[in-house]
Amino acid sequence: MLGARRLLGALRLCSSVSCPRPRASAKLRVRDALGVQDANGECVTVQGWIRSVRSQKEVLFLHVNDGSSLENLQIVADSSFDNSELAFGSSVQVQGQLVKSLSKRQNVELKAEKIEVIGNCDAKAFPIKYKERHPLEYLRQYPHLRCRTNTLGSILRVRSEATAAIHSYFKDNGFVHIHTPVITSNDCEGAGELFQVEVMEELFKATTEMVLSNCPEDVELCHKFIAPGQKDRLEHMLKNNFLIISYTEAVEILKQASQNFTFTPKWGVDLQTEHEKYLVKHCGNIPVFVINYPLALKPFYMRDNEDAPRHTVAAVDLLVPGVGELFGGSLREERYHILEQRLARSGLGKAYQWYLDLRQFGSVPHGGFGMGFERYLQCILGVDNIKDVIPFPRFTHSCLL
Repeated sequence: MLGARRLLGALRLCSSVSCPRPRASAKLRVRDALGVQDANGECVTVQGWIRSVRSQKEVLFLHVNDGSSLENLQIVADSSFDNSELAFGSSVQVQGQLVKSLSKRQNVELKAEKIEVIGNCDAKAFPIKYKERHPLEYLRQYPHLRCRTNTLGSILRVRSEATAAIHSYFKDNGFVHIHTPVITSNDCEGAGELFQVEVMEELFKATTEMVLSNCPEDVELCHKFIAPGQKDRLEHMLKNNFLIISYTEAVEILKQASQNFTFTPKWGVDLQTEHEKYLVKHCGNIPVFVINYPLALKPFYMRDNEDAPRHTVAAVDLLVPGVGELFGGSLREERYHILEQRLARSGLGKAYQWYLDLRQFGSVPHGGFGMGFERYLQCILGVDNIKDVIPFPRFTHSCLL
């Protein structure tokens, strides 16, 4: 009660003294407002959604969030501001003074001089309920609203940070970003870029470290509520070197396993997710590279190792804990005569004449790889279902938006 009276006194003082403001009140994101050091009554405007309302006899408390931060900004206002429109889920614009908070729970708070409700929200009809921890399965019904929850909001911020980190990594390493066709007649995957296996490991570690550095609270929230123990597993992956085994070695490991697989492991048959997860676990729960797959399993453009009778290609998959395959790549077949023979045998020669042209006119040894971005997010956050790391997932019998 004493704290409330002190706040009320401060609010009345603020209303009786003209606010030393610049030409206009500075508009801040919640994240930026929370990051202000030594707040001293700066006049600011914040917009966001109400996360909680607590009305006392003389003081009104609001928690507002705009999606830029896991933490909410506390709004302190005179009780005269209280009205039925200030409800959970409503969007508001608040103008006032940013000051150091009297509470130890937050560094700053906003003393409201003006509160405007931008969009009303009927809390009873709103599918997301106040203080209720909804299961991820329930939230999938509302892909357009679920980002307002702490968990899904955190996942989207991590997704954004991971996207930026990947682009930054390639830009810093001299790559050029191009936009390839979304719709194509070519039955190919990946693109032709020079690479070594080490690049995949470096990309994984560099991107993950940047994400952990820039949004640690969001990652921690996902680890806490979705995958307890994932933090330790992720640190274990980052501290250890990645292991490399051949496809042939992988099959032998699977054959000797005591575990009963749904799909029987056999040389010449592709590895299933259950096989990939077992291999990672067998190797100490660290990322594992599997190289040199059978030629018959892979696309025509992968480089022939010329290792009869096994006959493999220079392909590589990166397997990670909890997910299985994360990266897939290969050296590309740059030798014109070998590629021409392979296309002729498959009957694809005419359709892929352009591909032969690239080999005929100044070809170079090269390779490429692709990463499953959503699988990467699953890996670092410990999210079991890929639908929960995609903003608007499409799956069988579901295309809600």
